[in-house]
Amino acid sequence: MTRRELIFLPFMWSILQIGGCLKRNGGGLNGEWGTNRDPVYLLVAGSLLTAMERGMKNEIKIPLRVEAHGSVAIAQLVKDGLKNPDIISVSDPILFERLIEPKWHVEFATNQMVVAYNKNTDGGKLVAKRGEEKWYEPILRNNIKIGRTDPNLDPLGYRTLFLLELAELYYEKINLKDEILSKSWVFPEIELMSYFEIGGIDAAIVYKNMAVERGYDYIELPLEINLSSPEKVNDWYSKVRYKLNSGEIVRGDVIKYGSTIWSEEFDAAIVNVFEEHIKGNYLREFGFYIPEAYPKIVGDVPDGIEGVLDR
Repeated sequence: MTRRELIFLPFMWSILQIGGCLKRNGGGLNGEWGTNRDPVYLLVAGSLLTAMERGMKNEIKIPLRVEAHGSVAIAQLVKDGLKNPDIISVSDPILFERLIEPKWHVEFATNQMVVAYNKNTDGGKLVAKRGEEKWYEPILRNNIKIGRTDPNLDPLGYRTLFLLELAELYYEKINLKDEILSKSWVFPEIELMSYFEIGGIDAAIVYKNMAVERGYDYIELPLEINLSSPEKVNDWYSKVRYKLNSGEIVRGDVIKYGSTIWSEEFDAAIVNVFEEHIKGNYLREFGFYIPEAYPKIVGDVPDGIEGVLDR
């Protein structure tokens, strides 16, 4: 038995004693599970998919079923009862608070917006030459294909709109947002970066981790527009907002990821997977940033889960 198992088993026994909420379902923690054990089902934001498939699955032996969509789409699928995962992770916790309202969730990672470019296309080279302060100029002046995602399906889409609105203010460029949008191509979040490989787009507005995990070049943007600085929220990021199809209003904020256990009767395997998901080193390796205060509890977290976070 590993040291981790020795620590974890007393914690799980305490949950059984307190609430009896864990199902007996065979197998050992992070060990070998019987053939009757269904994979733990995670429904996650598209920007988490590669990190989980190439990183997390290598760090845990429990069988996993990972399904990815845009986070807005995830929230709507769950709200409509079309998906019933064990664990849900979204790229904007506001979707928990406004759409599906779990009793608790945990913020576990942050990110930033960047402009990724294809160094093998003429358009990508033009964007690269202009750098942090002038990246938008060749897009406005040339026939450059820039990719983005749908704001009604995922937070990356509406954060792209936030970035462009803030860029108008920061660079003092009227109509910058509308002009770039008029030249943009909209792709699903989990497919966007693939178009670099075939030369289909010259640049894309994406999360930093999406460029890092695929080894694509990117331009880091000023704090005023990259949605990574907590100090910029109240007097700057909050100036922008977007109305979802559901009618909910989302406002500019720091990028953050949230996760919750959705299953009402979660067993030891689900708790173990949840812990690895929100605390695993794989997140840093794939370009995410983990603030010192994370993971951060929001809401009425079960005693057992709080124990996991304290370890």
